[in-house]
Amino acid sequence: MCPGSTVSKGNSVAFTTDDFGGTAASTGRVTFHPEKDVLGISGSRDKQVNHHTRCANCSSSSRLFRALIRKSSLLSPGRRLRMSDDDEVAPAPKKSRVFYGSLEEKERERLNAETLSGFVTGSDAVKAGIEAGNINISSYETLELEDHVNERQQEALAEFERRRRARQITVSTDDTEVKAGLRALGEPITLFGEGPADRRERLRGVLSVVGPDALKKSRRDEDRAKRSQEECQQTWYHEGPVTLKDARLWLARYSLPRAMRRLEAGRALKDMCEAARTIRQQELHKSLRNLNNFCSQIGDDRPISFCHFSPDSKMLATASWSGLCKLWSVPDCTLIRTLRGHNTNVGAVVFRPQAGVSLDQSDVSLASCAADGSVKLWNLESDEPVADIEGHSERVSRVCWHPSGRFLGTTCYDHSWRLWDLEVQEEILHQEGHSKGVHDIHFHPDGSLAATGGLDAFGRVWDLRTGRCVVFLEGHLKEIYSVHFSPNGYHLATGSGDNTCKVWDLRNRKCLYTVPAHQNLLSGVRFQPTDGHFLLTCAYDNMAKVWSHPGWMPLKTLAGHEGKVMGVDVSPDGKLIATCSYDRTFKLWMSD
Repeated sequence: MCPGSTVSKGNSVAFTTDDFGGTAASTGRVTFHPEKDVLGISGSRDKQVNHHTRCANCSSSSRLFRALIRKSSLLSPGRRLRMSDDDEVAPAPKKSRVFYGSLEEKERERLNAETLSGFVTGSDAVKAGIEAGNINISSYETLELEDHVNERQQEALAEFERRRRARQITVSTDDTEVKAGLRALGEPITLFGEGPADRRERLRGVLSVVGPDALKKSRRDEDRAKRSQEECQQTWYHEGPVTLKDARLWLARYSLPRAMRRLEAGRALKDMCEAARTIRQQELHKSLRNLNNFCSQIGDDRPISFCHFSPDSKMLATASWSGLCKLWSVPDCTLIRTLRGHNTNVGAVVFRPQAGVSLDQSDVSLASCAADGSVKLWNLESDEPVADIEGHSERVSRVCWHPSGRFLGTTCYDHSWRLWDLEVQEEILHQEGHSKGVHDIHFHPDGSLAATGGLDAFGRVWDLRTGRCVVFLEGHLKEIYSVHFSPNGYHLATGSGDNTCKVWDLRNRKCLYTVPAHQNLLSGVRFQPTDGHFLLTCAYDNMAKVWSHPGWMPLKTLAGHEGKVMGVDVSPDGKLIATCSYDRTFKLWMSD
């Protein structure tokens, strides 16, 4: 108590500080309030029991309260003394009961004991609960934690080992080489927001996984693939039959005299007066500009895929997708004969040289091919084939007669073309060289060369006397669908799916001129058969066009078909032009 505190009268107990070890001068009084169940000290109203904690002059307040608590006889039984928050005594902690062992085992023991004692009350309910899935009893299945721990440890060790290997791998600082390495390993060469340093680290990480030798191995594989590809592109030769050797000797003896006559004709033309040559060329161009549709005839129920004039310019042969080939008289377009023998689309039908001129009616005069690989020979007396040429396993798109009439060339979609000798009646040459199907073939006027065009966008010129590919025609962007030699002997025209016609100079072995001929793929190209003074092209834009040669200027557009023009030809005398179309008609064009 503080010195000078007043002591009230009444229901109180007086004490001095000597009772608690204090000084004799300090006295105080404790008042009990049963209705509030608290211990109060008189004085001001706001000075409660905790007054001793706020008074700076009280030096023994804590000992005072402990003495009050010891004097429990002053309090009524059942009374509780409320103390301040600072002196609350913490309750004794409650000890938790610890159970040892498995409850499952005890439960099993209890159930077994009940069963043995015959006490089955509630056992049926427990069994029902187990069957219903409400009570789960272990089936003694255990999970080996150490295995999972070992797996994690192994993964961590493997990651540390990978990082160690990555630190030992040397990666080039050249970003180009880093990209090449990623490309060789099949990884993206760059990622979004990736810099050269990040790219090097990514390559290092990949090499740490696949091994540092993987990059060398991939480079070796690339080099091996390049070498094999180069070997595949190289022209190779193999030994042929004796009949091929005999045929090549015969071709050499046949072509050399014809080449001499052609060169003499060229020298004579060169010696001609320039004015006379110009006049002849102007007259020809004038007649070509006056070309008009002379005759139009429905040729079949299906599209007409090919047309070809006879050597005497008196007949026209047409081939159709219905499998029929028909002979028409020219120029009245009257049907002469229908050739029946093919069961599918006919790709081409061509007259044999000298057919109808020096050959008998019973001799083989025509050849045709179809999409099923069949090749048939016909005469002018019967509508049935006189012979079948077998040996093609895929589509045969074109056939062409050698100028001598002894040999027949066929192109097949098995990436090869073949030469047949009709005198010995066998295949003497099976020539490969294209990487895709071969679509068209044409022989040189001398009979010494053969030109082929393939679906690989390349053309090749073959020397029949040696078997070598003497000219490689590279320049088209898409498939080559037509090839044709000029009568002058040194110009070759090719028509392609890139809508252009290229003229090649065989003397320089390069492209002389590219004619932007049509707006769709070119299906056929033809030089004038007599002098080669104009070039004829047809395309899938429903038109055929006439171009001057040389100069390559457009002279006439032959428009009139309602469908794509699939074939074109010029009569040997140069007076008629024939076109056949997808609209099932063929048309004859003649100058007025």
